[in-house]
Amino acid sequence: MKGLKRTAILLSFSVLLAGGCATSGGDLFGDAGITTRVKTAIFNEPKLKVMDISVSTDDRVVTLSGTVKSRAERATAIAVARKVEGVKAVKSDLKVQQ
Repeated sequence: MKGLKRTAILLSFSVLLAGGCATSGGDLFGDAGITTRVKTAIFNEPKLKVMDISVSTDDRVVTLSGTVKSRAERATAIAVARKVEGVKAVKSDLKVQQ
């Protein structure tokens, strides 16, 4: 139930950021919506127990930054982001803790 509440809060926040405006591509939320969906997908991925991943989106290209515990976590975060609807490409600036 907590996950559902967090997801609802994240989606509500994206609506406020997007201002409810449609983009020329017909995506109601544009880059802000993609960012929110990627954050939610990463948060809900059981293999990712990290909270230090930042997500930004520019022209449907998602950039992941922050720190993860292993190369496997980095690969998982990238794979999760790529699966999100609307993502054109994923750029990773994720650092592996040493």
